[in-house]
This record gives sequence, structure tokens and C-alpha cells, in this order.
Amino acid sequence: MLRELVLDTETTGLDPNDGHRIVEVACLELINHLPSGRHFHKYVNPDRDMPTEAFGVHGLSEEFLKDHSSFADIADEFLTFIGADKLVIHNAGFDLKFLNAELRFAGQPSIDHGRAIDTLSMARRAFPGAQASLDALCRRFGIDNSARTKHGALLDAELLAEIYLELVGGRQPDLSLSQTAKAMQNTETVTVRPPRPHQASDVEQSAHQAFLETIPNAIWKQ
Repeated sequence: MLRELVLDTETTGLDPNDGHRIVEVACLELINHLPSGRHFHKYVNPDRDMPTEAFGVHGLSEEFLKDHSSFADIADEFLTFIGADKLVIHNAGFDLKFLNAELRFAGQPSIDHGRAIDTLSMARRAFPGAQASLDALCRRFGIDNSARTKHGALLDAELLAEIYLELVGGRQPDLSLSQTAKAMQNTETVTVRPPRPHQASDVEQSAHQAFLETIPNAIWKQ
């Protein structure tokens, strides 16, 4: 069984070294590349103000977040949920930088970058020169992102799970049998060759019998 976690965060800014913090974190569990229905989702009190620019991105206000737990309070639950499995992240360097900063503040072990599957890098390799944002990839793969009026960690993780499925080969492995059946139904009528005769002719049988007579002490003559 392959277990992976699609992960996304929302923050107060672009760099934890400038004092910015995580305000939302979500993980969506995949089993063999498909959502299992289990997820981890928390809003986080950053214990600081909310810059206007960040509020415009995710709509999470200082007033809304002040009654939620700090990251240190949810760190154990978060680490238990993700276990030691791979993390599917869009622009993994960004999220891991924030997560590891929060884990350091909480006195918890950091997450190894080698655990990350970066879908941004995957998309850029698959479609060189094309836009590789979450919205652009939703458009490319025909994924409905109409509910994404603002960024949100859980919604973005759900969309990313669909994008990741497409990047690793889409639904073809699961639908190959039904697709084959459908293709056979849609195939135009073709001319079927008559069966080839496989019975030996009289000449061939006579030649075979003559050959057998040349074999001395044949067991079928005893």
C-alpha cells in the first residue's frame, strides 16, 4: 500500500525569517494515489498581526485566528498524521521552510526535504515553458476550481490531489479495461479472415508415413 499526504499551508507572508507564520495547514491522505477520505486540517493562531497583502490572498483575519491553537499546540497531532510518508506539495521549498520554522519553535524535529514530491517541479518538467500555477494546471487538466475564490489550504490540497493524479499518469490505469471495452464498441466493422486450414493434406500424410517407415525398431510398431 502506497501512502502519501498532499499538503498545503497558508501564511502571513513569504518568509519565516522575516517573522511570518503559518495560519492554516492541511494534509489530504492518498492511498495508491487516490484520496482515502482522511485529512488533517487546522487553522493556526500566528500570534501576530495579519498583513493586508496576506489577508487579500486567503481571507483569514487576525480576529478569526486569535481563538485558534498555536502551531506548537497542534504539532504532535500533525506529525502523527503525516508519519514518515511522502509529502506531495506544490512548491515544496516554500511550505517546508515554514513548517520547519514552526517545528523548531515547538521544539520538534524538522521534516527532511527528501520526503517531498514537488508537483511544481513535476509540472515544469512535463510542460516546459508553460504556466505551472495551481490554477493553470486546473485549467490544463479540466479540473473544476470555481470554488477557489481565495487560497485555502484544504481546498488547495484537494485540487492538488487531482493535479497530482494527472501528473503521475491520470486515471488511465484505473479505467483501462472500461476504455478498452468502449473502444471495441466504437470500432468499425472489419473484414474477418476465414480460418486457416490446419489438417494435413493426403500428400503430406503419405510423406509422413513414408518417413516413419524408415525408423528401425519404432515403438509404435511393437
